Amino acid sequence: MARSLALDVSNRLLPVMVAFLCIMASQLVVASCTPEPVPYASRVAIVR
Repeated sequence: MARSLALDVSNRLLPVMVAFLCIMASQLVVASCTPEPVPYASRVAIVR
C-alpha cells in the first residue's frame, strides 16, 4: 500500500522535477554567458 502510494506520487511529480531541472540548467547557461557591453549613448539623461 505505502509502496503503491509512493510510486503514484513520484509519477505525478516527475514532470514537475524535469521542468525544474530544465529551468535550473537554462539559468546556468545564461549565467555563464558574458553580458553585452551597453553603450553610454543608450542611457537616458534625467533632467531635474
